Order: sequence, then C-alpha cells, then structure tokens
Amino acid sequence: MRYYTNLEVVLANHKSAEKRIRSSKKRAIANRRVLQKLRNFEKLFSHQLKEKKKDVLEASLKKLFHLADKAKKRGVIKKNTASRKKSRYSQKVSVLFK
Repeated sequence: MRYYTNLEVVLANHKSAEKRIRSSKKRAIANRRVLQKLRNFEKLFSHQLKEKKKDVLEASLKKLFHLADKAKKRGVIKKNTASRKKSRYSQKVSVLFK
C-alpha cells in the first residue's frame, strides 16, 4: 500500500509494516530528545567547570549521572559510553577540588 505522510512516500505491503514505520518514527524522536538533553547538559556542565563552584558542580554531576543512566536504560547510548562519560566528568570535578 502506498500513502503519503508529510511529503514522503511510504511503501509498506502490510498493515503491521505501516505501524512499524509510525512507531519507529515516534521512538526516534523520543530517543533524539533524550540524547539532546544529555548533550545540552554536558555543555552546561563544561561551563560550570570553569566557574569552579563546588556545591553547584556536585549537584550538576548528580544530574549528569542521572541523564547518562536514563539514556543508557533507554538504549540511546551504550553501557560503556555512559560509564565513560560519568568517569571523565567525575574525574574532572575531583581534580578541580584536590
């Protein structure tokens, strides 16, 4: 069956294939949102590192861990990627306040 959605042609032969196309688009949007949230917070955290405020950095590090774990749980990033990000940022904070 051929139908048009937002200027793109969908060539699905079964109803289930049409549904898979719709659901994969929804999932891609949700995954992109989670990843963008993580990246934006990483940028904010980098700016906060320059300010060197310990209490702010500790709270931000906790939130960064939460966002990385959430992205890992959803399958947006791999387990080792989340661990690497958490390790590198916590190392930057610990070096800053030694």
